[in-house]
Amino acid sequence: MNFENITFTVDNGIARITLNRPDKLNSFTEDMHAELRAALDAIQNREGIGADARVLVLTGAGRGFSAGQDLGDRAMQIQAGKMPDIGNTVERNYKPLVLRLQNLRVPTIAAVNGIAAGAGASVALACDLVVATKSASFLQAFSKIGLIPDTGGTWFLPQRVGMARAMGLALLAEKLPAEKAAEWGLIWACIEDAEFAASVERIASQLSTAPTKALVRTRQAMHAAPGHTLEQQLSFEGGMMRELGWSPDYAEGVKAFMEKRAPNFTGE
Repeated sequence: MNFENITFTVDNGIARITLNRPDKLNSFTEDMHAELRAALDAIQNREGIGADARVLVLTGAGRGFSAGQDLGDRAMQIQAGKMPDIGNTVERNYKPLVLRLQNLRVPTIAAVNGIAAGAGASVALACDLVVATKSASFLQAFSKIGLIPDTGGTWFLPQRVGMARAMGLALLAEKLPAEKAAEWGLIWACIEDAEFAASVERIASQLSTAPTKALVRTRQAMHAAPGHTLEQQLSFEGGMMRELGWSPDYAEGVKAFMEKRAPNFTGE
């Protein structure tokens, strides 16, 4: 597939998807969604260059991560007297995008290089790790246009920052600076702009040589925990530990530990 709204590369196990509509603050369109589906499916299905991916870095081109949904087409429909079916857009595009990210076979990093607003903020939060430049910010802008935080926003926000802060962010639609987002636990780290690219590369490189399956199973266990009792979660962990204990990466990890050397994980 030829990509016009994103770029997609894989190098040394690091897959990079860059939202590439900088003149529109990387806002989402139907075409961008189609290209994202194709790139993520290539990683998930080990197709083409996606076969070599061990970690995904998702970022934006230019001065922002993503401003969320491109409202241009919707504005034209409304001006023509036709109300758009936004629920259909959520079901067709945003729900599958979030689920693809949450179930991807490799760990995911959102590298937020500027404003992440609306669905853009939620897509970032759907990744396993979120790192942001100090100049970046997060904005739940939905209340300003008569909507609710979608793309998982009402699920991610209360879990990360608690109900009081989540409600304030959603109702007041105030920008949350990246530094405060890190203090609140919404994101993993806020990094000085000048150090951002090197820091993202360091994190991605570390994950690209890690035991990939163990990282993904960690994600799955963390996400399952809120729906389990402690006893159920202990059993859930036990099943995953049994599976991972039979993996080549576990054997390599133990062998490397005993031999006092760095492990050579394959991710299988």
